Amino acid sequence: MRTYLNPIVLQRADPWVIKHGDGYYFAGSDPRYDGIALRYAADLDGLQSAPEKTVWRRHESGPASKYIWAPELHRIGNAWYIYFAAAETDFEDSGLPTHRMFVLENIDEDPMSDHWVEKGQIVTPIDSFALDATTFVHRGTQYLVWAQKDPAIEGNSNLYIAPMSDPWTLGGEPVMLSKPEYDWECIDFLVNEGPAVLEHDGRIYITYSASGTGPAYAMGMLAADTDADLLDPASWTKSAQPVFRTCEANGQYGPGHNSFTKTKDGAQDIMVYHARNYTDIDGDPLFDPNRHARAQIVRWTADGPDFGVPEPDALWTPKSVDVLPSDGGALAGTAPVSSRKMA
Repeated sequence: MRTYLNPIVLQRADPWVIKHGDGYYFAGSDPRYDGIALRYAADLDGLQSAPEKTVWRRHESGPASKYIWAPELHRIGNAWYIYFAAAETDFEDSGLPTHRMFVLENIDEDPMSDHWVEKGQIVTPIDSFALDATTFVHRGTQYLVWAQKDPAIEGNSNLYIAPMSDPWTLGGEPVMLSKPEYDWECIDFLVNEGPAVLEHDGRIYITYSASGTGPAYAMGMLAADTDADLLDPASWTKSAQPVFRTCEANGQYGPGHNSFTKTKDGAQDIMVYHARNYTDIDGDPLFDPNRHARAQIVRWTADGPDFGVPEPDALWTPKSVDVLPSDGGALAGTAPVSSRKMA
């Protein structure tokens, strides 16, 4: 089974990878939270050294001016779309930042061109903290899955699904699929977020992340039959235990906010996720930059996907509160990016 040289990209949380043509596009949360950048490489192991192109920057003020989080690149029809979350206020101004979900469109063949157009905010029935939009097309219908705060429900965010009338507009009422309820979903914060969709052998799976963004961060999963009504919560079953979590033996902590892609030949599924390789975090984990992107093959069983445990790092990585240059510096095999190797 293929093993990747983890981490595949340094200091990029919420990693999103899409296989297109002969290679892979990558997007993720920059620890400066100030814009959206893409990179492209023929193989996942080449993404770290690939040039990074900034395609959109935050506004100077207003609803999309702070905390640019979790960009996802999607090919829908003959256009490219980027879904992301952005806020207007700082954390200290309110209990939760004012994140809402936004969409960019590019009709060029190359998504790294400069022709991205803002399509605006995805409007939901409740005007509240909303983030981590992902989308998929199933049997001719485009769906949006995202995380949002319902003021009537305790916690930061729940998971919702809705059909779309176009790539930036909901086409029906949202349905809640999951809320934080198990102990492992409620450590530090009550959170369900970061959904990712995977289809295999007559089943649709939605993985998601739960709890605070430190070592307790872990992945859960929902599953439904492909011929079921995806807008009926009863169609979905929820795992009572996390399907991917911290592995102290491998020095991997707080894995989550994943995406899925394919191997070059399309034969195997790959999970791309972020994790840290240490636990001594000063202050809010959201402002520690070293959630690095990692990848590993998904194993399939009669019961569905087996994600295993986060694999140990194969490369030298930094332990620094500083944000690295966009190319991350050199990696193992040339020169280490840091004189200290993390366990």
